[in-house]
Amino acid sequence: MKTPIHAAHGCEATDRLRRLGWNEHFDGLMTNPGFDPDRVARVVSAQRDLFLVADGRAEWICTPSGKLRRARREDYPVTGDWVIVDESVVQRVLPRRNTLRRGEAGSRGKQDGAAPREQPIAANLDTVLIVSGLDRDYNPRRLERYLALVYNCGMTPVIVLTKADLLDCPDAFRAEAEAVAPGVPVVLTSTVDGSGAEGLHGYLGPGRTAAMIGSSGAGKSSLANMLLGHDVRATAAVSRSVGKGRHTTTSRELIAMPQGGLLMDNPGIREIAFAGDGAGLDAAFADILELAESCRFADCTHRHEPGCAVLRAVDTGILPPERLDNYRKMQREMDYVRARSEKSADYVEKERWRDRAMEIRRITKRGKR
Repeated sequence: MKTPIHAAHGCEATDRLRRLGWNEHFDGLMTNPGFDPDRVARVVSAQRDLFLVADGRAEWICTPSGKLRRARREDYPVTGDWVIVDESVVQRVLPRRNTLRRGEAGSRGKQDGAAPREQPIAANLDTVLIVSGLDRDYNPRRLERYLALVYNCGMTPVIVLTKADLLDCPDAFRAEAEAVAPGVPVVLTSTVDGSGAEGLHGYLGPGRTAAMIGSSGAGKSSLANMLLGHDVRATAAVSRSVGKGRHTTTSRELIAMPQGGLLMDNPGIREIAFAGDGAGLDAAFADILELAESCRFADCTHRHEPGCAVLRAVDTGILPPERLDNYRKMQREMDYVRARSEKSADYVEKERWRDRAMEIRRITKRGKR
């Protein structure tokens, strides 16, 4: 029995898309009436109102449709999105598998009463590589924040420690990172001798998409060049005076890797602000939650209560006090985000009913005339 021409054509289009990361999660869209895989493309890079998209055959520049220009910020295309394209116009964004997002810059500690806005960074990722340089950039507390951010987005983290050649015993830092992130793979790398590259190849296999996040100067662009096999991203030395990196990456772009997958470099993140419901905190501090199960009181705050298993773990050296302090700090931040979001939702509902009441009042007045 011969395969219908349109079916074969659809399979050919799907095969092209799979090379860009299309997977079984999106296959269900193929059964939607009128769905045309030839109109599907992936956003390779997003720059304001210009998008570089690819469909497995070519790359071209697109602009957003009028409807997209009026869309909410969280619904606007970002790098990694699958979109429906008509020639050089992006019409709409297909449902995302996941979204890497954070609170907008400056939202930490905001006291204006407004709910922090979410800033989508990338979409449809298989792995997030948390990159930290083994120089002044290395900070276990910052790793904990990144882990909470990634878990909060429902994604899979991998910690990559770069610049291992700077230390005589980098394994000690790997052990500390493993203690900070139980169960999370930790890979030591060095762009000087190429070590650690093989440990990351599995996350860049055919059809897979990984994104790197970290501070400026952590070595993300150098790592991308090492994994690619040649220089494609600009790099710059870290300032010796303050130990801060320079922003050599100014855009988010998917890079086709020789392993068959795609890798996204990201500009350095200076402020790790949270968004969403904060569920990632439990995953990032699973050891504290496990200890809390043995606390005498179910609502223990782990501050002064008698019979607190968490405080006992700190006293006996099992749990570093700095880790508990960071957990409390992030818990306060996420509680604030949640409270602001709930208050904002209540405010929106009150505004909606106020508008209805005013409309009813106007109708009533007209009826009396």
